[in-house]
Amino acid sequence: MHKWYVVQVMSGQEKKVKKTLEENRESKGMLEFVDAVLVPIENVAEVKGGQHKVSEKKLWPGYILVRLNLTDEAWMYVRETNGVLGFLGGEKPNPLPDSEVNAILTSMEEKKNVVQKHNISAGDKVKITDGVFVNFIGVVQEVFHDKGRLSVLVSIFGRDTRVDDLEFWQVELVSSDVETA
Repeated sequence: MHKWYVVQVMSGQEKKVKKTLEENRESKGMLEFVDAVLVPIENVAEVKGGQHKVSEKKLWPGYILVRLNLTDEAWMYVRETNGVLGFLGGEKPNPLPDSEVNAILTSMEEKKNVVQKHNISAGDKVKITDGVFVNFIGVVQEVFHDKGRLSVLVSIFGRDTRVDDLEFWQVELVSSDVETA
């Protein structure tokens, strides 16, 4: 019976291990034992230097999921693949519970959509870390994720002043107990 197992791999080699396991199944006689290999990822959007980029982010660096019928031969096939460090659980790994697998698969389906790298939203308190208003603390008024910019309202000499066109990297979130400048 095929079950999902967590396999620890060398960090940064998750996709290479996945490809090797999938491509060598037939030649090693493992087609009926190794059913699927999954690298949990999400697509992350960010703006750097005015350029909108979408990149893949591994949810669990150093780990992949393998659906297999865990026989001694299948265990050895996976274990001896280049880049594999071992099964989570060692010599006698336990399969993931179906409820956990369903939650992971549902979460991955939801993460197929692009998520924003920056979790700043209107109303958040931020500290400006670069530019003319460095070290000023203000409240985010608008967020333009598609442009990678935001507007912040800061108090200068007792007057609220809107600072537009700040990039995400020019601000950092501050806790609500920090006083404004």
